Amino acid sequence: MTLEHIQESVNFIHKQGITIPETGIILGTGLAKLVDEIDIQRVINYEDIPHFVTATLESHAGKLIFGTIEDKNVVVMSGRFHAYEGYSFNEITYGVRVMQALGIEQLLITNAAGAVNLGFNKGELMLIDDHINLQGGSPLAFKNAKDFGNIFVDMSAPYHKNLNTKIEEIAHINNINLHKGVYASVVGPQLETRAEYRYLKTIGADAVGMSTVPEVIVANQLALPCVAISVLTDECDPDNLKPINIPEIFEMAAKAEPQLTILFKELLKTL
Repeated sequence: MTLEHIQESVNFIHKQGITIPETGIILGTGLAKLVDEIDIQRVINYEDIPHFVTATLESHAGKLIFGTIEDKNVVVMSGRFHAYEGYSFNEITYGVRVMQALGIEQLLITNAAGAVNLGFNKGELMLIDDHINLQGGSPLAFKNAKDFGNIFVDMSAPYHKNLNTKIEEIAHINNINLHKGVYASVVGPQLETRAEYRYLKTIGADAVGMSTVPEVIVANQLALPCVAISVLTDECDPDNLKPINIPEIFEMAAKAEPQLTILFKELLKTL
């Protein structure tokens, strides 16, 4: 990946008549209904954009969507990339770099995660306050990474405090049960063992998933304020662990999605 690659992607997008977006949004597994709230101006398939990679999962649409929500210009990645798909960290985070080059001023991220904190229930939301990177690598560890900014990025507050505060206030006003906690990002795609869930709890994780952290690291390198919300789709109790139920995960994502939509729409009003 080079700066020239990013510019070629941006030039292609501009040729589609895209105006400068104000906010970027990344939609996670089973969380595509926010698209219904967009006054869509243009949809571009990932495979049509130079140097973009292709989403391989059925639950990720693989489209870059431009439009407005609450009269705010947004660019939405409907579908993201994961290490377990065989992608490098550069490929996983390429969309963040392109959105920043397009002009976004903040990044909103969603994901589906398992609740390690047994005080949290499936179908609820968690605002990510901090994270633990267990993916075994960094999107800043490549030869020409310095071309994109400082690689020794401060991560003392990776999630923007003011944006997080606004999200919490919106949740309170709208009677949305919004937890706040630490997200651990693992490689996957296999789910965790009982011993691994105990380990995650011991090291301070409240939820676990397979995404988000690489994108947040790059956002911080680019000085791009970001927030991230997890939809808790299953409960990770090592003493009462049940076999994974994929249909239920999508059901729980759908259950929480209306509340997530409220949070993002109301946040956009304030930006």
